[in-house]
Amino acid sequence: MTATDKIAESKDRFFDEIAVLAERMIAEHGRDFTMGAFVLAARFIAEKKDLGNRGLAPTN
Repeated sequence: MTATDKIAESKDRFFDEIAVLAERMIAEHGRDFTMGAFVLAARFIAEKKDLGNRGLAPTN
């Protein structure tokens, strides 16, 4: 397996996790909340704001 394959596999696993989380969020709080939460997270990432990750090292 090449390094590129490993990266693609890793990204696929994260997309799977996001899908499972989104399904749980939709089931509990609906589509509007879920979309809003993901958009807000994307905005925080773009603006390099703290996402509230307790125990995780900050990213650049």
